[in-house]
Amino acid sequence: MQVILLERVAKLGQMGDVVDVRPGFARNYLLRQGKALTASEANIKSFENRKAQLEAQNLETRKEAEALGERLDGQQFVVIRQASDGGALYGSVTPRDAADAATEGGFTVSRKQIVIARPIKELGLHTVHVSLHPEVEVTITLNVARSPEEAELQASGKSIQEQAAEEQAAADFEIAELFDDIGGAAGDDDQPRIDG
Repeated sequence: MQVILLERVAKLGQMGDVVDVRPGFARNYLLRQGKALTASEANIKSFENRKAQLEAQNLETRKEAEALGERLDGQQFVVIRQASDGGALYGSVTPRDAADAATEGGFTVSRKQIVIARPIKELGLHTVHVSLHPEVEVTITLNVARSPEEAELQASGKSIQEQAAEEQAAADFEIAELFDDIGGAAGDDDQPRIDG
């Protein structure tokens, strides 16, 4: 099925291009979202008449997206989730969670704009792409933690597992010192006393 693109569509073409797509993709996505028109002669003439208006509208939305992108790019947002001691989440972080976190941070982002490459199923810092416009994409960082304190720790560069290992090593060292002190005190009692 041939359609005329009303805006740039990734991996498909630029505004005004006439492209061949599968009928289901055209019906269920491109036409329904207002991203394309069927490529009939009447629609091609209509597009030519509206082309200047569509280009101006596209330029305006792109400028707005670029302005938002400059403020949003590189931002870090905290997402609090329950997780096991090993750091595995009970569930996963979704685009909706990322959009909610960005909205709480003062940015207007919809879940449809969030692009998560692989499911986020563990604690830590995760890079996520935000598509603000077909021509404007920025990255944000999601700090997935069990508590705000843990999020601060992760933001400083340590993982909760590293902190737990350090605490365990410190505890083991204290126990070893305690046993050395007890052993040394017991050794003093075993020595015969020499009265002089």
